Amino acid sequence: MEELIKKAQILIDALPYIQRFAGKTVVIKYGGNAMINEERKNQVMEDITLLKFIGLNPIVVHGGGPDISKALSEKGIKSRFVNGLRVTDEVTVKVAQQVLIGKTNKEIVALLNKKGGRAIGISGIDASFIECEKQKAVADGTEVDIGFVGRIKHVKRCILDMLCNDQWIPVIAPIGTDEDGNSYNVNADTVAAEVAAAVQAEKLILLTDVEGIKDSEGNIIYEAGIEQINDMIESGVINGGMIPKVKGCIEAINKGVTGVHIIDGRIPHCLLLEIFTKSGIGSLIKSDRY
Repeated sequence: MEELIKKAQILIDALPYIQRFAGKTVVIKYGGNAMINEERKNQVMEDITLLKFIGLNPIVVHGGGPDISKALSEKGIKSRFVNGLRVTDEVTVKVAQQVLIGKTNKEIVALLNKKGGRAIGISGIDASFIECEKQKAVADGTEVDIGFVGRIKHVKRCILDMLCNDQWIPVIAPIGTDEDGNSYNVNADTVAAEVAAAVQAEKLILLTDVEGIKDSEGNIIYEAGIEQINDMIESGVINGGMIPKVKGCIEAINKGVTGVHIIDGRIPHCLLLEIFTKSGIGSLIKSDRY
């Protein structure tokens, strides 16, 4: 009986958060170890399904870089990157489409449906949902053509509103298109941030393989405002691959997202722990509206 009472108390503790976020949209960038470890993968899908059933509107954006690299390697093509962006020629963008849309996206959709959710897979090509233009990178002060890598111009919110309001869980593959019908590979973090901004999401949650943002002494920063994050970038406390990630978070907040969470996807049921507990498990970058 004591164990049952403890379980009931857990539900009661979560009640204020369920009430607060009911009807709100949460965009989840699904990547890292949570996409590889089978146990974690199942737990994330259970979390997302539960979010939908208790009244939130989850939207999933997934990556798939390692699978793309593997598929290219099998064709004898070596992956090249400039400032973290994959150099994407015509062959590479076709492989990216095949992997992201044909394989990864459908596996996630199937697993969510198996858990009882009503998932539907889409990419930016569908109804020109993610409109792009060619993006170039800068290396050593020189502009570099990196091929079919897209910079997002517009996200059609109406498609997501239609799906979410009809009880679907959209699962988005990060492939965009331009007005001429060309396909573009787009960074999944960027897609997640732009989608979150387009739907004015309550939360953008990035699943990573790190515990969160850390200060100069290695302690996790559980909450921070934009000004504090910018100071940490300037002082070098935030560095390396975390810089583009947090800059994307800041951009999403400036465009209307209430809060962005960077959490460790290696922790069991990480989404539920972050959303429905007081302290959470990762780092929250919050807007003034939070």
